[in-house]
Amino acid sequence: MSPGAETVPHPDKATLAAESAERALAVLAEAQEERGEATVVLTGGSMGAAVLAALGASPRRAEVDWSRVNVWWSDERFVAEDSPERNCVQAVEALGGALTLNPDRVHYMGDAGEFATAEDAALDYRRELAAAADAEQRTEAFPVFDLSLLGLGPDGHVASLFPGLPHVHDPEATVVAVHGSPKPPPDRISMTLPLVNAARRVWFLVAGADKAEAVAAVRAGAPLERTPGAGVRGTEETLLLVTQDCLPG
Repeated sequence: MSPGAETVPHPDKATLAAESAERALAVLAEAQEERGEATVVLTGGSMGAAVLAALGASPRRAEVDWSRVNVWWSDERFVAEDSPERNCVQAVEALGGALTLNPDRVHYMGDAGEFATAEDAALDYRRELAAAADAEQRTEAFPVFDLSLLGLGPDGHVASLFPGLPHVHDPEATVVAVHGSPKPPPDRISMTLPLVNAARRVWFLVAGADKAEAVAAVRAGAPLERTPGAGVRGTEETLLLVTQDCLPG
């Protein structure tokens, strides 16, 4: 893990969600002051949803012009568009309409009703990223990511990059199809680690004693084959935002 990574403990999940939301608001507001817009990459999981709910409830949410926020996802389940398993469906539910986003700036990953295979959906997302990069006049195949929020599984996975599966740190790919996920559903779409690591700031959102071993492995820089999360590092900042029970007593 990046030597500059910082672990920030919180007493409980509610505090973690609320304080992470305030951090995120500050980052997005600063990005808009700098570039006129801001870009965030979302994740699934209970803590990701809790932070979104806290964003929507924060009195400071008006400090961000949500019509100028670009939203992407680091991974998605390749299921029906309205499936409750979809990370984007969970995100919409968590926000509850509290933020007025521009639909043209919200970039959903493809679903099983729209595409025949997860490979097709991954290719479509790569094209969408490239189009956004072109609009920003970037030479890279992706736009600027100001902030990426990630969960961390008990097995050390991030996004849908599970231990032992291919493409975890493929330097030639940005978004890939994932098959045989050890967690259902088996078919998914995911950013690879190089693309995850392209974000200026990458924050893990981790709660619960069942994640303690994974957090320890990430902090120790365990091999990527065993702990993909150990390879995560933002270009400017990497934070482990965790509840206290994730850390040694």
